[in-house]
Amino acid sequence: MTEVSEILMSILSTIRVPRPGDRVHKDECAFSFASPESDGGLYVCMNSFLGFGSKYVERHHAKTGQRAYLHITRTRKTQVSCVFLAGIEGGFDVEQEQYEEEVKVVLFPDRQEVTSDDLASMPDVVRERVSLSMAGLQAADSVSHTLQVQQWDGEVRQESKHAAELKQLDNGVKIPPCGWKCEVCDLQENLWMNLTDGKVFCGRRYFDGSGGNNHALLHYQQTGYPLAVKLGTITPDGADVYSYDEDDMVLDFKLPEHLSHFGIDMMTMEKTERTMTELEIAVNQRVGEWEVIQESGTTLRPLWGPGLTGMKNLGNSCYLNSVMQVLFTIPDFQTKYVSIIDKIFNEAPSDPTQDFKTQVAKLGYGLLSGEYSKVAPDPGDDPNSSTEPRGDQVGIVPRMFKALVGRGHPEFSTNRQQDAQEFLLHFINMVERNCRSGMNPSEAFRFLVEEKIVCQQSQKAKYTQRVDYIVQLPVPMDQATNMEELQEAERRREEVESSGAPPSAAPRAQIPFAACLAALSEPETLTDFWSSAVQSKTTATKTTRFASFPDHLVIQIKKFTFGLDWVPKKLDVSIDVPDTLDLSALLAMGQQPGEELLPEVAPPPLMTPDVEVKGILGFHGNEEDDSLYSPLLSPVLDDSTVSQLCEMGFPLEACRKAVYYTGNTGIDAAMNWVMGHMEDPDFSAPLVLAGSSSAPGTTPTESLPEEHLATIVSMGFSRDQATRALRATNNVLERAVDWIFSHLDDLESMDVSEGGRSEGGSEASREPPPGPRVRDGTGKYELFAFISHMGTSTMCGHYVCHIKKDQQWVIFNDQKVCASEKPPKDLGYLYFYRRVVE
Repeated sequence: MTEVSEILMSILSTIRVPRPGDRVHKDECAFSFASPESDGGLYVCMNSFLGFGSKYVERHHAKTGQRAYLHITRTRKTQVSCVFLAGIEGGFDVEQEQYEEEVKVVLFPDRQEVTSDDLASMPDVVRERVSLSMAGLQAADSVSHTLQVQQWDGEVRQESKHAAELKQLDNGVKIPPCGWKCEVCDLQENLWMNLTDGKVFCGRRYFDGSGGNNHALLHYQQTGYPLAVKLGTITPDGADVYSYDEDDMVLDFKLPEHLSHFGIDMMTMEKTERTMTELEIAVNQRVGEWEVIQESGTTLRPLWGPGLTGMKNLGNSCYLNSVMQVLFTIPDFQTKYVSIIDKIFNEAPSDPTQDFKTQVAKLGYGLLSGEYSKVAPDPGDDPNSSTEPRGDQVGIVPRMFKALVGRGHPEFSTNRQQDAQEFLLHFINMVERNCRSGMNPSEAFRFLVEEKIVCQQSQKAKYTQRVDYIVQLPVPMDQATNMEELQEAERRREEVESSGAPPSAAPRAQIPFAACLAALSEPETLTDFWSSAVQSKTTATKTTRFASFPDHLVIQIKKFTFGLDWVPKKLDVSIDVPDTLDLSALLAMGQQPGEELLPEVAPPPLMTPDVEVKGILGFHGNEEDDSLYSPLLSPVLDDSTVSQLCEMGFPLEACRKAVYYTGNTGIDAAMNWVMGHMEDPDFSAPLVLAGSSSAPGTTPTESLPEEHLATIVSMGFSRDQATRALRATNNVLERAVDWIFSHLDDLESMDVSEGGRSEGGSEASREPPPGPRVRDGTGKYELFAFISHMGTSTMCGHYVCHIKKDQQWVIFNDQKVCASEKPPKDLGYLYFYRRVVE
């Protein structure tokens, strides 16, 4: 027996054959962006199936003692074909490259190599186990491939499983051709008719707080009736149909029949609004946005080196690329994740692919080191030729990072286009959860907002403070400096549309930045304010100011809105955003001399109409004397307000009490209660209601769907955690997943199932301070980056970012990194400022 076969015999028990369900990382290193195509190839541990580049495989061997690794190297062939699944940048394009692959087993620490041919002369037991492991690893789908298949939906609507046998009630409901409104809140737009009972309700609330009031969704949760059609989209060719059970837009091949049941003749319905496709064409006919933002009209000079690394678009992942490029130009994120990368890697758990800190550090180092800032070979070129290189970079491929930060999220886990602002807040929340002690880079953005509300009847005021990370700047379209030009263009457009001629390019509204700031700071009228001074609802004014100024200020231009049919659209505006900014005039002044405050008196408790008040037998009464019954009135707490307070760093039970004692009147009142009771000795104690014997936060025992429990447990949470999430959300799986990810701090005391989440890490072990920590300083800033969006809405289009590096503006357009000639600062969506140190 040779030395190599003896080694293999001695470690045979550590060599595993992949089984269904095993995660095989054979495309990407856990600590770097090395792949089988990289210099040195990729080493896959034949026990854990984790992949490592040549730089990190020794580290893994030394830490774990594992000796056998499958070494995979791939060499690109010259013959290549490309398939483009989307016609615009930001879409999903797949380069169908062909490779020659070579595999062999490498034994550490001496790097002894074993090929398939070498196994032929070894003992049967060695040959069989090692051959099966090699073959299994080669045949197994990589984790990245599996996720790509799961996430990609191609934006093609599938036939609903409910369409064929959909139950429709004979309740006599007939829907008129117009004049619809929500049966709960009287909204007259964004309306959906349930195809089972003909009830008409408003749609979901959108990301910016606009849209509907979720009544169509609530109706489904109460009835289980799965399909709804959006009124106003019905034409002889079809309509928008949504399946709540399948959680997606679907096709209903029986739609004419289903509509006819409620008196709607599909063939007589007419389209009144342009489709999304028509809107996209119209936008691309405009002079400017796509070309100007990407600086397409000029020859841009490619840049290379540290901090100038591109990122591959994984299919509508340009929003993620742009945000992460900007974040890693901020010193706080560099210090937290890149400066101590060796320490982070050395302390990484057994599966670093699932560790938040490790993957963020890996991404940050990849962007800043310059190791991947290299010229990408042209897919059509011979790799041995010496033709002129393209501007694209090899860059980094953030598959592992995207999979981790998007896991469990209903939007960021998909390959659909997303809102960069929403992703920025999502990532900040993840950083907050993983930095409960020690340095927290998200503090660079955190600031306090003071809201002053004055009761117009009593002239008494109340002050509340809340934490925020982004300033949302309104766009006052009525303040456009070229209003006459816009009005004339609208008049011409109406004439052209009536004649059937193709539309011409529309002018862009010119909005002064000062007008946007003025709209932000002007008082807002509240017409339904409950005043504790007069003990009734009245009119009040609300003024918003900065209570502190962050080190880095993020400004979102609120370009995205909704049309009359609630189809998302974007305002085509140009705003003269300044390079320097002074917000000192917006600093909050606090309570003024002689100003009276509104008394702290809670409004009457809110009860839902369907709450059944019952006595509790065995406590205070008996069946003969129901006058002694003690009713148990379970309050309905606003989960969204509780979640917002928790995300600010306050204990869960304190947040629950704040919402309860302010009568569900919103985040302002709840935050005011928190700030006024932080010193209470029972601030973090559980909410205990009079006459209640149940534990806080629990609901009556009820049967939980086993399939929902299994789904949440499969994500790495314990059964107890899954049970708690489902009970908190009335057994709605999607809401339960959102709930559990927004209450991780509260769940840290509960055991996580084996192989589960490690995002909390060791830094989450200590109890957080009771209140948020903010930095403060001067309100003077300078612009250093901005993210721009091209397209009609956040649901489609493309993102790029411009970053100022060494006094030179640089455009990052996925894998293209170039010196910017004309940075389109007036067309940005998110602007990033840093404090000017005097």
